[in-house]
Amino acid sequence: QLQLVESGGGYVQPGGSLRLSCAAHGLPWDEYVVGWFFREKSYDGVSCISSKDGSTYYKDSVKGRFTISRDSAKNTVYLQINNLKPTDAGVYYCGAAPLMTTLQDMCARVLFGSWGQGTWVFMSE
Repeated sequence: QLQLVESGGGYVQPGGSLRLSCAAHGLPWDEYVVGWFFREKSYDGVSCISSKDGSTYYKDSVKGRFTISRDSAKNTVYLQINNLKPTDAGVYYCGAAPLMTTLQDMCARVLFGSWGQGTWVFMSE
């Protein structure tokens, strides 16, 4: 049974950095996509990564500040967030799905059916 467990959220000052983690257990697909989605922007696909070749997708608004990466040995996907802004505060969800179309299409259209419980990013003053 697939299980996605997010962690790494917490309090951060504006301009600070945070690394979110998504540990995947029981992935049933040979080729799949893992992505990060932001609840405060209607679950926008922030960033996604493909297991096929490690290719990545970023929403335009986060390019240059967010970095997605993976540790295949640990079945974990990370989202590094730098230079945090108040608008980055909220709940980030990790999603996983089989690779069905282009990475961009999957991420932008949120073509995901498996979700973690979410992790909060709070902005401290």
